[in-house]
Amino acid sequence: MTGGDAIAVIGLGYVGLPLAVALSRHYSVTGFDVDLGRIAELRDGHDRTGELTDDVLAESRLELTTETAGIAAAGIYIVTVPTPVDADNRPDLALVESACRTIGGRLRPGNIVVFESTVYPGVTEEVCGPLLAETSGLVCGEDFFLGYSPERINPGDREHTIDRITKVVAGQTEAVAQRLAAMYGRITEGGVFLARDIKTAEAAKVIENAQRDINIAFVNEVAAICQRLSLSAHDVLEAARTKWNFLPFTPGLVGGHCIGVDPFYLAHRAIEMGHDPQIILAGRRLNDAMGDFIAERIAEQMAGPGRILVLGLTFKENVPDLRNTKVIDVVRGLEARGHRVTVHDPVADPAEAATLFDVELASTLTAAEGYDALVGAVCHDAYLALGADDLAGLVAAGGLVADIKGMWRGLALPEDRRRWQL
Repeated sequence: MTGGDAIAVIGLGYVGLPLAVALSRHYSVTGFDVDLGRIAELRDGHDRTGELTDDVLAESRLELTTETAGIAAAGIYIVTVPTPVDADNRPDLALVESACRTIGGRLRPGNIVVFESTVYPGVTEEVCGPLLAETSGLVCGEDFFLGYSPERINPGDREHTIDRITKVVAGQTEAVAQRLAAMYGRITEGGVFLARDIKTAEAAKVIENAQRDINIAFVNEVAAICQRLSLSAHDVLEAARTKWNFLPFTPGLVGGHCIGVDPFYLAHRAIEMGHDPQIILAGRRLNDAMGDFIAERIAEQMAGPGRILVLGLTFKENVPDLRNTKVIDVVRGLEARGHRVTVHDPVADPAEAATLFDVELASTLTAAEGYDALVGAVCHDAYLALGADDLAGLVAAGGLVADIKGMWRGLALPEDRRRWQL
């Protein structure tokens, strides 16, 4: 590739925006998104996801558009749209298919279409390629070509950023793979790994998060056993981690748009191929049940229905993303057991919380006091900074401090405040 080649990035969320900005330092790049509000926000120099600072956006040469005409000159299209699951945990490829139709209407001979969205092995060549061909009237593999480079953005992670990670790259032909390797190689010091083929790269991505999901499911099951033994899993794991080869996973809620979703893509494909993915689906069942399990354990520590303050609603610390958060399962579980629940989160969007979950977020903790229980659900920096006196001020005498994440383990609470931790 040369510096003059034009690139269009389709989808400007957590994955697409950092990628597009990184590429724009070396190439002519247009970012496309169907969300008018998102484009307006970015044009004003602000990223609500927090992945990029306002200064970085201001310095970027990235062009922004909601019009397909704005991506017509691209030589390479990169698709970074979400791939969720439906209500039955089946892969929902609607956004990927929509992106293919958008690109197909502008596709020209010689173009390359790269997918970064997480999919099960086979989607790029068996679903996307035919759809692009149908929409464009061109022949896949002759007139235009496919590529795959799985996204590895970790929301809120300031260490493993797009310019530091290793990019896995695959192309429909060796020439395409080399061209994409050259492109991605310019934006990361982590290097490029050329996968054997597109299906291999797809499989590599989908097992990355499935592996993490299974490991977390193991420690979640350990946590459930520890609860029966009146032990804290955090205390047990702290001791176990002193062994040099013990894997440092921690128990808790597994949500978000990757770990809580991607294993279903792999399981779906496995079932299609006649294999029963027992471990993968067992891990998903364990992790999906943790919210209600935690609610049950907290409720057991209380004398009866009471007022509970839950700190944190997003799926991850210091990230505003509410997609597929499992904290809501804890909230609903406590409500189902007769408790009145108030939720506070300093980084979540109150309007989004109301739309997604019908939850009205408390605007401040200043007036919050006298709760029968306090639940630490997300390790936001603001909550890590709370001291023992702060916690005691939120909970009435005799009340419960429930620490799901173990973030207050080092604090000595007053004797008249009770403690529970996972």
